[in-house]
Amino acid sequence: MLTAAALVLGAGACGGRATTHHKPGTSHEQATGSIGRLLSSGDGSGHRLRQVDAKGAPAVTVAVRPDSEDGWNVHLSVRNFRFTPDSVGGGALLGRGHARLFLDGHPLARVYGAWFHLPESLLRSAGGGTELTARLYADDHTAWAVGSTPVQATAALTATATTAPASTPAEPAPDTTLEISVRDGKVSPAPGRVKIKKGRTVRLRVRSDHDDTLHVHGYDKEARLPAGRTATLTFTADRTGLFEVETHESDLLLTQLVVR
Repeated sequence: MLTAAALVLGAGACGGRATTHHKPGTSHEQATGSIGRLLSSGDGSGHRLRQVDAKGAPAVTVAVRPDSEDGWNVHLSVRNFRFTPDSVGGGALLGRGHARLFLDGHPLARVYGAWFHLPESLLRSAGGGTELTARLYADDHTAWAVGSTPVQATAALTATATTAPASTPAEPAPDTTLEISVRDGKVSPAPGRVKIKKGRTVRLRVRSDHDDTLHVHGYDKEARLPAGRTATLTFTADRTGLFEVETHESDLLLTQLVVR
């Protein structure tokens, strides 16, 4: 199965790498860069529009096809745009950012790369729908726009997905334990992709310097993150695809789980 991934790149240099994470206590729009023109109008989901010239503007197309095991595989083809999943929440840089998926106009998921697996369980929890829209956003969560219209594309979920019966491994798979810390708005180790075999037990041990909530997308697993204490979230990776692990309040990508 496949899934998407992206965060945001930024503008200050640190160790030769650009970063635009905003300072703790400031909002995304306070951290916003000077690219384009920030409009007073929004995209309908609580995010302001960032208008740029049509020439060289980000563009996206979306295609969906049923997955052989469960749900749909969603493919985003972009132009003049780069998914940047290691600096979400920073200032806006032209042609960089992430995408969001909407089902019949309702927010469904954030996407950090070209592929996203849409499981039937997520579709059911969203109340169902037939029209999937992919919209491009800057690092500061403003929506890229041309002519006061969000940069987006829409595809129809017309095919019927199939669900294969879950298989039981002959022997218990070894556990995968990930140790992650969040301090001053930065994630350590830096967000990346971790390959996991289907059926393996995943144990996330996360320590944050402020109160927050840990969330595993696709599996809909959550755990409270009390400030200064290590929280452990354990679940079985029984669904294939690419799943992002984030914090809710600080909106940080912690890691991506590639389950095969």
